[in-house]
Amino acid sequence: MTGESLRRSDVVITGIGLVTPAGADTATAWKAICAGRSAAATDPRLADLGVDFSCAATGFDPDLVLGGDARRMDPFTQFAVAAARAAVADAALTEGSWDRARTAVLLGTAVGGQTTWEEQGQRLRERGPRTVNPLTVPKAIGNIAAGSVAMDLGLHGPSLTVSTACAAGTTALGHGLDLLRAGRCDVVLAGGTEAAVTPLVSTAFDRLKALSRRTGDPAAASRPFDAQRDGFVLGEGAAVLVLERAADAEARGRRAYARLLGYGATSDAHHLTSPDPAGHWAELALRQALDDAGVDASDVALINAHATSTPQGDAIEARVIDRVFGRGPAVTSTKGVTGHMLGAAGAVEAALTALSVAQGVIPPTANFRSGDADAADIDIVHGAVRQTPVPLAVSNSFGFGGHNAVLVLGSA
Repeated sequence: MTGESLRRSDVVITGIGLVTPAGADTATAWKAICAGRSAAATDPRLADLGVDFSCAATGFDPDLVLGGDARRMDPFTQFAVAAARAAVADAALTEGSWDRARTAVLLGTAVGGQTTWEEQGQRLRERGPRTVNPLTVPKAIGNIAAGSVAMDLGLHGPSLTVSTACAAGTTALGHGLDLLRAGRCDVVLAGGTEAAVTPLVSTAFDRLKALSRRTGDPAAASRPFDAQRDGFVLGEGAAVLVLERAADAEARGRRAYARLLGYGATSDAHHLTSPDPAGHWAELALRQALDDAGVDASDVALINAHATSTPQGDAIEARVIDRVFGRGPAVTSTKGVTGHMLGAAGAVEAALTALSVAQGVIPPTANFRSGDADAADIDIVHGAVRQTPVPLAVSNSFGFGGHNAVLVLGSA
């Protein structure tokens, strides 16, 4: 293929692997997402803290899934390896059906091996330096999840880690799209992973006043776009998606969930934690993604919003959606169920968006009752799933530091 023909060739999603608060496999997670059941619950890891609940990874047993290897992995790596194995199996990539030397791994994470850092720091303080695990650094460094996936599956293409805060999973998928278009790889395992439900991270977000304080009713705490929202709920888990060129998938008889059509990314260059109040650069990322996909805003049927349940962030995103799309597309935020999975969030939401495209099913925004003035002019799906064709969809992600990343997906 020439460079131009590669650029024009379709990239498709042929495998999905999920470890989420809604379930540790794709079928279980999708069922819970569509039911709109919040996964938030009291978390013993956060006992006696100001916020004592989270959206913990449900049904995931690292020893069962990974065996003895689990002991040498921080939870964020455990999630990633499990999701990658599931994605490869789902894509039916069997021995001899793919070139592992031309397979890349791109994973996003916001904080990396935070559990290990906190546990070993506590050991150092309480029991002295000789008790610190000598594998602390290789367990906790941010790149080790991608490296471990490559080692676990014997992959020899580029292995890269993306850290654009809560946009990291989406950024990884966007760069995976670029690698395939450039002809540098034939298969890309792209996604995000996060295990940040720890005492320090929870307390730090609480000190920022970013978390919901509904300690008496955690299941109602994550409520994207709802007028009574008061902050997000920490979630954890991973998503890995298998990307390949459509022609290659067809050649091996593999049907795709969706096409990955476009990617846009910008920087607010505004503030450490607060988004640009005007939403100008988020809007530009959206328009870039649509332009990259070669589609019009009027053709989009679904937006999986970033909407984390914070008062400011949801309001800005709602206004941006209204400016770009008007009331045309359906809007949902699956964080009402999963909470905010930080660097894994965008990858999980891209996977769920691909399922919406494949099945013509839009999950409801859990806990949404009524919106404020900013959300009045967008069509927020709530109460129950909406069954409708989804030929074209958008997935938004925004992160601390002003990172904006947007994907466009279409029917395969």
